[in-house]
Amino acid sequence: MSCQKVIHFGQQLFRRKVVDCTSNDSRFSRCLNTFDLVALGVGSTLGAGVYVLAGAVAQENAGPAIVISFLIAALASVLAGLCYGEFGARVPKTGSAYLYSYVTVGELWAFITGWNLILSYVIGTSSVARAWSATFDELIGEHIEKFFGRYMSMNVPGVLAKYPDVFSVFIILILTGLLTFGVKESAMVNKVFTCINVLVLGFVMVSGFVKGSIKNWQIPENISLPENSTQDLPHGVGGFMPYGFSGVLSGAATCFYAFVGFDCIATTGEEVKNPQKAIPIGIVASLLICFVAYFGVSAALTLMMPYYLLDKNSPLPVAFKYVKWDGANYAVAVGSLCALSTSLLGSMFPMPRVIYAMAEDGLLFRFLSRINERTKTPMLATITSGAVAAVMAFLLDLKDLVDLMSIGTLLAYSLVAACVLVLRYQPEQPNLAYQMASTTEETDTNESVSTSESQTAFLPEEGEKLSLKVILLPQNTVPSKLSGFIVNVSTCVIGFLIVSFCSLAVLAKEVLISGAPWAISMLVVIFLICFVFMVIIWRQPESKTKLSFKVPFLPVLPILSIFVNVYLMMQLDCGTWIRFAIWMVIGLVIYFGYGIWHSVEASYSASTDQERSMDNNMDTCK
Repeated sequence: MSCQKVIHFGQQLFRRKVVDCTSNDSRFSRCLNTFDLVALGVGSTLGAGVYVLAGAVAQENAGPAIVISFLIAALASVLAGLCYGEFGARVPKTGSAYLYSYVTVGELWAFITGWNLILSYVIGTSSVARAWSATFDELIGEHIEKFFGRYMSMNVPGVLAKYPDVFSVFIILILTGLLTFGVKESAMVNKVFTCINVLVLGFVMVSGFVKGSIKNWQIPENISLPENSTQDLPHGVGGFMPYGFSGVLSGAATCFYAFVGFDCIATTGEEVKNPQKAIPIGIVASLLICFVAYFGVSAALTLMMPYYLLDKNSPLPVAFKYVKWDGANYAVAVGSLCALSTSLLGSMFPMPRVIYAMAEDGLLFRFLSRINERTKTPMLATITSGAVAAVMAFLLDLKDLVDLMSIGTLLAYSLVAACVLVLRYQPEQPNLAYQMASTTEETDTNESVSTSESQTAFLPEEGEKLSLKVILLPQNTVPSKLSGFIVNVSTCVIGFLIVSFCSLAVLAKEVLISGAPWAISMLVVIFLICFVFMVIIWRQPESKTKLSFKVPFLPVLPILSIFVNVYLMMQLDCGTWIRFAIWMVIGLVIYFGYGIWHSVEASYSASTDQERSMDNNMDTCK
């Protein structure tokens, strides 16, 4: 009896959401087009980092080869973007990675994903609001900081900010009001600011190529120390790649975070006119535009002046001053404020939609799922999330919390990639998300599958036998429950191996430099085992369901995406992981204290079981 309770409890944790994607009915207003999504993705991704990041990475990591760093980072981001694009075509509903996890790997993982996305968006909103306030304050002579620092100083280092940032709260409240007013109005404001930002960056790129010189990419090695010295200067050895290829890779890891933000497009599934096509196009197009902008600005900067003279905090004003174009600083100031505005809107826009999706499913408090009938927006979720972000921006020193954004985002990227890998090799199941979202094949909406059936849909049939021949040389051309089960197990093993590989690589980094054979041997063995399981997945039959967009080169691209995301997560320090653990404890208390008992899928499953029990009783009576 106790064993059955444990099994039932485990089924509750991994029950999957059934989504009907055949209907275009939505509680939201479908008013966004592809251009709106591209503007939203570019605005949230191409934030203030483009005005700061290029200078810091070029000076400390890559030199002029920063353009290669951005290329590598863009390719890594595209891996995640393609996975999001396929799910946008499969499940055009509100919820982003939270919903994608719910329909694929179960409720517990979905809650963990959604809970961390909320944290990422809240911290992102608060930190960008403080950056907006600081940038504006700098333009007017730092009067805000001097006033509040004198009369409202808070002396709690490491926890509270130096002074309460009233101006950042004012900014958040304005944008919260804009978002509650309507999606169409918010999208219009975002498009205006994004266009101004892109125009300013275009001006920077043209200026760099006009006033720059290729000589700054060919700096001789006279800045290095004598040959008998074993120490390197902090500015490398000159040339196009002064820090070597390792510096380029280090710069790429930093540049990767410059492309974070496109996932907000995936939260608009119920507010887009044609989500199956608009979401994939919006994600890929926004990443392409952002790459061109980052590539062009970094090239312009390093052409205008030597990389080792760049300013880490404000590279563009210093570069224009170096080429004696001081007047261009006004354009840079306007562009940076517009970039911060769109980045702030991009952080605030998806946050209430993830909260709404979780509340609608019963995993968070149900009152947060109310939709305003006039504006067709999740008003209570928007106001609540805006209030929390405003309080954080008002009081907290967010420098130590910003890395938590990376954990939430990278975890979501990894799960979405794993979900794509799992779903592509599953048998066709009526009413499951990956089948119902088909845009070119008609499905029978009268067919239905119960929640309990969908929970066992990925398990092999009793008559199917597992053997080495079935694993490596499957005879069927379409997925079966057995082949789907093989892919599920292989994906879990690959995920465990990738975490082990990245953890060992990070922990033994210093040892590897000295050439420790044991560490290298273990990494090679883990890589080979991972490769074997990847081949096993590749040998399984793939689903023939036709979608408007599919990730190419399976299973390589999703696995590569998972590896990049996990490796970047392992680069974060222990303090960040401790804060992450505290946040997860709070979330799990909410889930096990409220969510697991109020889940909509739980009530649906209970009603299904009751109906089955009544049917069995009737059969017994007969």
